[in-house]
Amino acid sequence: MDMRAAFGRTAAGLVYEDPRVALVLAEISVSAYFEETIARHPERTVNIGIMEQTMVGVAAGFAMEGFYPIAHSLSPFMSERPYEQLKLDFGYQGLGGTFVGSGGSYDYAAEGATHHAAADATLMLAIPGMEVLVPGHGSEVEALLRATYANDRPTYMRTSMAVNAHGFEVAPGRSEVLRRGASGTLVAFGPMLSRTLEACEGLDVNVLYSTSLRPFDATALASVVDHGTPVITIEPFYEGTAAMVVTEVLAHLPVRFASVGVPRAFIHGYGTWSDLDADVGLDAASVRRRISDAIYPNARNGSAS
Repeated sequence: MDMRAAFGRTAAGLVYEDPRVALVLAEISVSAYFEETIARHPERTVNIGIMEQTMVGVAAGFAMEGFYPIAHSLSPFMSERPYEQLKLDFGYQGLGGTFVGSGGSYDYAAEGATHHAAADATLMLAIPGMEVLVPGHGSEVEALLRATYANDRPTYMRTSMAVNAHGFEVAPGRSEVLRRGASGTLVAFGPMLSRTLEACEGLDVNVLYSTSLRPFDATALASVVDHGTPVITIEPFYEGTAAMVVTEVLAHLPVRFASVGVPRAFIHGYGTWSDLDADVGLDAASVRRRISDAIYPNARNGSAS
């Protein structure tokens, strides 16, 4: 199920259902999902135009007046361009609001680096109190948005064209243990789950699925990690982003840690998101090699690889 369409349908529905919801847009998705919403509720559905800093400022104004603002743009324009406003207007002032980015990490690669957003989750985690959600399916977008839009906390939701084969029942701060094994633990975030399951076929590993970076389900992870075995995060953003939340949980255990994600380098390819996944080593075959290297570091050419 398409995540961006699921967001559009759900956000419009919330405007109709809840008179305290205010939708603030910066041109993106307006014609596709929100023209009727703007016509029916112009006092609470505002298209600012291509002024993302202003979009966040207006959302903060709505929050200060007791509304539940939902702001939306493409991921780099939702996370990077208005970062100061997100940090000060919402983080510092302790306001609640929901910020939904579409297109991470490089869904719109044909537009060049201006449309890349592999750093979005990293930036949001750097704002104290900012929740960070990473759905892997359109049905999860709806569930997470409905669970958080009115919680009076700042929340960033990252969506992408890449989706898993099917969705799960999800909630902020909850992970699902999908497989159990003895050789290591894989933590797959959002749209990385399906390829992670394909990549670890035949490997004796735990697989944990998470749609939530903050809050993170420490209990679920601690329940499956064995002393001395590696923990490997499979991430759709810059690799190592999840390290701060995962390693904090494991500080008392002697475990090895590794990350598989978008390399921390500029990407100059202009193919589709799946083309770039293969280029940067995030297709299923490459993920399997990285997992095997982490679990069996001395047997790269052995049967496990």
